[in-house]
Amino acid sequence: MTVRSKTWFALSVLFAINTVNFFDRQILGAVGEAIRKEWALSDGSLGALGTAFTLVYAFVGLPLGRLADRTTRKWVLSVGVFLWSLATATSGIARNFWHLFVLRLGVGVGEASCAPAATSLIGDLFPANRRAKALSIFMLGLPLGIALSFAVSGTIARSYGWRPAFYVAAIPGLLCALAVLFVSEPRRGATEPYKIGGRTREGSPYALALATPTMRWLVISGALHNFNMYAIGSFITPYLMRYHSADIRSANFVSMVVYGLAGAPGLILGGIAGDLIFKRRANGRLLVGAVAILASIPFLFFSLGRAGGDTKGFMVLMGAACALMYFYYATVYSTIHDVIEPSLRGTAMALYFFAMYVLGASLGPYGTGLLSDFFTARAASAAGVTSLTHQALEPFRAAGLHSAMYITPALSVLLALVLFAASRTVKKDMERLQNWMRKSSIQDRNSER
Repeated sequence: MTVRSKTWFALSVLFAINTVNFFDRQILGAVGEAIRKEWALSDGSLGALGTAFTLVYAFVGLPLGRLADRTTRKWVLSVGVFLWSLATATSGIARNFWHLFVLRLGVGVGEASCAPAATSLIGDLFPANRRAKALSIFMLGLPLGIALSFAVSGTIARSYGWRPAFYVAAIPGLLCALAVLFVSEPRRGATEPYKIGGRTREGSPYALALATPTMRWLVISGALHNFNMYAIGSFITPYLMRYHSADIRSANFVSMVVYGLAGAPGLILGGIAGDLIFKRRANGRLLVGAVAILASIPFLFFSLGRAGGDTKGFMVLMGAACALMYFYYATVYSTIHDVIEPSLRGTAMALYFFAMYVLGASLGPYGTGLLSDFFTARAASAAGVTSLTHQALEPFRAAGLHSAMYITPALSVLLALVLFAASRTVKKDMERLQNWMRKSSIQDRNSER
């Protein structure tokens, strides 16, 4: 097998792992309404199931990121994929809210291995001028996995109930856990212009990563972006079922298109545009991401303004918004590799994901769920309902969730501003890193003489 074929085989396996990653992660968004009704849960409790996953994902990701920087990354991935697939399958036998809550913690532990190890591998497989495109291919697993999860899980839930959806999801994960063992591990820093091996700057790895101004802005951006993405991902199917009166299968197919398939062109265009403009200006990638987020805001706002029953209008507008929001991944992930040295990239990604999930993904479903509960109770009170029991509130949950979803365009305004701020610091941070790598390379050559 040639070097080129080994590289693309590795990217293909990593893409498959990421697809399974988001397939398993999105199952609750696809079947959550069925779970909520069976166990008489509030929207806050439904959101808490997503929070359980994201919190442990964020905290466990930090040591796993350091492990990815110190050991063979394909083994970290293999063990992680096996663990989360096992926990996903076991979720199907949960008998109450707390059983499922604990099992989602297990899924979070396994999936925390994916991003730090996989993106670190890609950074050593592809040079800087091709990295955004390679990362956009890897991140295609996000919309594809989500789309498949909505389609497959929704279809299974309608015909057989929500439990078998978890059993089916585990099968491809177990195959991926085996396939990644056949990936050739690249040398750290293999695609950089200066050969520094595993060398890094002195000091705490976390402090070093956060000492980079661009990295700090990107950490904030990750929290804002993930809040929105997980709020939409967790509640788009319930929103369609309640506000637009769709059944679970139809709602999941619309979700598949809007939140899943629409993201594919966004990722591809984001990666291509980011690499093209990067050749002309160092901050090109972040400018592409910022403009895309800014452009998504009116689509988000007007999609939520569609009248109940106008599923097609909602699908077109929300699909356009999500496509633009997916530009973010290809442009921001590649920028982290541009400002952080190879031997710290796993740690930097874990740190970024820590904030992204603790402050973003964990708060997105739960915060939106609490807002939905608040607006639901307010709508019921305005209608003269005095006993706010679960059954009494049910007719008002559509209006409550509809009001809560408007938090996403509001936060997108702030996200666009943060990305513009990051675009103003990235050039200096890239130059600083290249100067350090050049000096380190010269020192290494001198010491070998």
